[in-house]
Amino acid sequence: MDYAFFLEVLVGGLLSGIMYSLVAIGFVLIYKSSGVFNFAQGTMLLLAALTFVSLTERMVNFWVAFAITLMIMVVLGIIIERTVMRPLANQSLLSLFMATVGLNYFLEGLAQGVWDSAVHGVNLGISNDPIFLIDKFPVLGLDIIVSYFDMAAAGIAGLMILGLSLFFTFTRTGLSLRAVSDDHLAAMAVGIPLSRIWAIVWAVTGVICLIAGLLWGDRVSVSFTLTSAVLKGLPVILIGGLTSIPGAIVGGLIIGASEKLGEIYVAEWIGGQGIEHWWAYTTALLFLMVRPTGIFGEKEIERV
Repeated sequence: MDYAFFLEVLVGGLLSGIMYSLVAIGFVLIYKSSGVFNFAQGTMLLLAALTFVSLTERMVNFWVAFAITLMIMVVLGIIIERTVMRPLANQSLLSLFMATVGLNYFLEGLAQGVWDSAVHGVNLGISNDPIFLIDKFPVLGLDIIVSYFDMAAAGIAGLMILGLSLFFTFTRTGLSLRAVSDDHLAAMAVGIPLSRIWAIVWAVTGVICLIAGLLWGDRVSVSFTLTSAVLKGLPVILIGGLTSIPGAIVGGLIIGASEKLGEIYVAEWIGGQGIEHWWAYTTALLFLMVRPTGIFGEKEIERV
């Protein structure tokens, strides 16, 4: 085996996995705070990317377009919480899930109505040229080639994840959200306003959708197929645990690394094509058979 090539594929997969983790964290945040699985996550990501690219195509400055889109996604998250989720707060989880399904199709129609359904390209100014990792990080001693875009995108996603981790660990709002995720009734008993926390979570999710949408849009273009990238977040959270941010990170790294290695070694062995379409879900299925709650998931115990 060519170990240098193996390491090169592994590093590339880990870098891609960080982007998967960023998508998965959006699912985790909403589920941790409200117990709702947001089926509309992919369309929110698409709407953010499509809004940004449509503004830039109309000669709006890059940073102005980014600021406008950021504000739109924050306001959109707050509106969704106020008008859709809050009135259904005491309903069954199935009702809440179906509400996000309806929201998904509404936002999809809104995106087409306001903008269009054409394929757009996003240029974030990040080169996709290959580089030798040893030239950038000689201390690692890794003489392998990686994509500069993968490194930059992983760095941006990593900073976003680090910022969220610090926010939830050291800020009052972040600590309140952790309290809400642990026990809604106990959080209410000590005076934590659930509606305000939920609004903040949906607003933060809107920001995550913008960052993830731009990164994935630069990689695969902005079109309605972009939502398929978000579906990779599902096996990530199944592996890591639906309520764990560290689990989303670890799950993303596992999916990214195993998918790249599978494309190179397994696909050639089985003579199959399109392995990237099913590998992540098969990996998640195998994990669920061993640990149904995910690596960092907690088993729920119901007392009768």
